[in-house]
Amino acid sequence: MPPPAQRILLLNIGLGTLVVAVGFWLLWGTFSPWLVVLWALLVAAFLHWKCRTITEIWAWSTLLLGLESFAWPLQLMIQLKSAAAGPSDEEMGTILSAVVLGLFSSVFWMSFSYGLFKRKPETPPPPTLSSTPAPPAQPPRRKKR
Repeated sequence: MPPPAQRILLLNIGLGTLVVAVGFWLLWGTFSPWLVVLWALLVAAFLHWKCRTITEIWAWSTLLLGLESFAWPLQLMIQLKSAAAGPSDEEMGTILSAVVLGLFSSVFWMSFSYGLFKRKPETPPPPTLSSTPAPPAQPPRRKKR
């Protein structure tokens, strides 16, 4: 059984993957469920490979959710454009709602992600190879006259 810290990371990876997969499913609801499962597995593998802290997991998850929110109005416009020669008033209202809500939520999730990335602790620089510290430079001495 993994240590408690590892279990918490795995739980957060699972929850972050679930959030991103639901966003993908809402975006591409017409796709096969197997494609959503494949997307979820790819996201889970990416989060497990890239993230070492809970902050990183949620920063990447919210960034992906923001990108999905941004893609939603674009996908809807392409879908409605291919359906008919010219969009009706009802379709134009749907597009306007998607653009306003999609861009609002996209900006929110990407800003949230940016804040989490800025909050992430910095990694310390690697230690130097020299075992003894270099002596401090001595200032030149002035001669007395």
